Amino acid sequence: MTHRVPRPASRIPTSLIVDPVVPRPSLADVYAARDRLRGVAVRTPLLPLHEHPSIRLKPELLQPMGSFKVRGVYNALAAMSDAQRARGVTILSSGNAAQALAWSARRLGVVRVRAIMPANAPRTKVDAFRALGGEVELRDPEHVWDMLLDRSYVNVPGIFIHPTANPHVVAGYGAIALESLEDLPDVATIYVPVGGGGLLAGIANVVATLAPRVRVVGVQPSGCAPIIAGVAAGEPVATTCETFCDGVAGTFMDPDTWPLLRDLAGQIDWVTVDDDATRAAIRRLAMGNKVVAEGAGALALAAALEAEHRGQVVAILSGGSIDPEMLTKALREI
Repeated sequence: MTHRVPRPASRIPTSLIVDPVVPRPSLADVYAARDRLRGVAVRTPLLPLHEHPSIRLKPELLQPMGSFKVRGVYNALAAMSDAQRARGVTILSSGNAAQALAWSARRLGVVRVRAIMPANAPRTKVDAFRALGGEVELRDPEHVWDMLLDRSYVNVPGIFIHPTANPHVVAGYGAIALESLEDLPDVATIYVPVGGGGLLAGIANVVATLAPRVRVVGVQPSGCAPIIAGVAAGEPVATTCETFCDGVAGTFMDPDTWPLLRDLAGQIDWVTVDDDATRAAIRRLAMGNKVVAEGAGALALAAALEAEHRGQVVAILSGGSIDPEMLTKALREI
C-alpha cells in the first residue's frame, strides 16, 4: 500500500511557530534515560552489512514491539509520577509508538492507554496495539496529524506523550547514539530515518555533544520529505506525501520539534531516497542479513548504499513491523 496524503505546499501559520516549553535534553538526561531502559530495551549490536562491512546496521527492530520507539516512550512513561500515569496516557501514532506505549504500560502497570491513529495505518500495527489492551481512535489520515499542527493534543484525555518533542522521548532515543559511539568509536557517519524528527533530534543531540566530528544524515522518502522542505525554507512548511513507508508518512514539520532540529542544524545533513531504493534495501536485508525491516526501517540503509563515503558508517534500522503484503511485494521484485 502506498500512503498518499494530499496537502498543498504552504507555510505553517506563523502563529504556530512558537518555541515549546520543552528543553533540549542534556547529556545527563540521556544517561538517566539509559539507566531507566536498562533491562527493558535491548542494547542492539552493530552488525556488518552482508558483503559490505564498512556499513554497520543498528537493528532497533529487535526492540520489544519491533521498533526504536520503546526507548523513548518507555522513558517518558517511567519518568511520570504514579498519579500522572493513573490518569491514563494518550499518543498520536502511525503504529510503532502506539505499540511501544501499550507494551510499556503493561510493564509499568498503567491501566489505560489510548492511541489516535490514521485510518490507513497498517492493520498489523493496529491489531497489535489492541491486543495489548490499547484503545484506538482511527481518524482521517489527512487530518490526524493536524492535532500536532494546531496543538489540539492539549485537549486529549489523560497525559499526552508528544511523539517527537517530549524531552524524555528524545532523551531515550539519544541512548542509541551513546551505544553507537561506544561500540564504533571511529564511526564517520550515522544515517537516521526521519518521520517526525524525534529520533534524529535524539541522536544528533548526543553526537553534537560527544562527537561533533561525526556526520549525522537525516533520510526521508523522496515523495514525502516535509522536514527537509522545512529546513530548506528555514521554517515549518506543509507538503504532499506519497510513499509506502508508513512509519515516516507525514505532510509537515511539527512546530514543537522544529526548534530542536533548528538548534542542531549544524550537525545534520539531509538526503532523500526513492521507494524503489528502499524496497531494494529491504530485499538486501532479508536475503543477506536475514533481517526483516519495514519501509521506514530500511530508509537509512537505502541512503547509505547510494552514497559515496569514507570511513565507517552506521545505518539505523528503526523498525520491522512490515505488512506481509508489502514484504511479499518487495521480495518478489528480486
